[in-house]
Amino acid sequence: MNKLLRILATLTAMGGLAAALPAQPAPKVLVIDMTKALDSYYKWQDGKAKVTEVSQKAQDQLDEKKKEMQALADQYKDLMEQSKNTVLKAEVRAQAENDAQKKLGELQQRQQDAESFAQSTRQQLQQRLNNYRELLMDDIKNAVAAIARSRGATLVFDKGGPTLIGTPAVVFSDAEYDVTDEVLKELNKDRPPAPPAAAAASPAAPASTAPTTFSVPNVTPAQKKP
Repeated sequence: MNKLLRILATLTAMGGLAAALPAQPAPKVLVIDMTKALDSYYKWQDGKAKVTEVSQKAQDQLDEKKKEMQALADQYKDLMEQSKNTVLKAEVRAQAENDAQKKLGELQQRQQDAESFAQSTRQQLQQRLNNYRELLMDDIKNAVAAIARSRGATLVFDKGGPTLIGTPAVVFSDAEYDVTDEVLKELNKDRPPAPPAAAAASPAAPASTAPTTFSVPNVTPAQKKP
């Protein structure tokens, strides 16, 4: 009996202590679409446009390399035809075959150089985009934090990205608690005005976040018959 009374007394004391503690306020939750915030941030759009411009210049260089390789492939083909032409003297055919092998070696080297150029350019542009994205995400997070504090929020969830099973991270949210547009207004308040010519032109399709996919032709030289 005494043991039971001691337990009851302890529980009563704990209940009184809990009642004396101040009640914790319920958390206030907001949501944001971080993907939309990034895609609509003018600095990200400008950054993608610059990367696209550099990518196009690199593609032009690669196209020029492809023309040079095609010219070498044509020269190789002509020399191989000469090496098989029985009308020509044997020493002339032998020289043509020797020159053809040199052209083939030069062609293969040019192709390796072009492939290396394309790969390094892809990696550099992708790294540039990744670095720029990280930098701008800090801007977005700071804007979100400032707005959350101004609205007395304690948590902000990203509703843009999917979970591991492919469903939205936030299944439902009231539009009143979505601060995406509010954050974008803050981020884009210092956006410089578009030049008159650009403003009059038709809106261009948004640039892809991925750099141009470069390609190098696989020139297959004519095979010498046995």
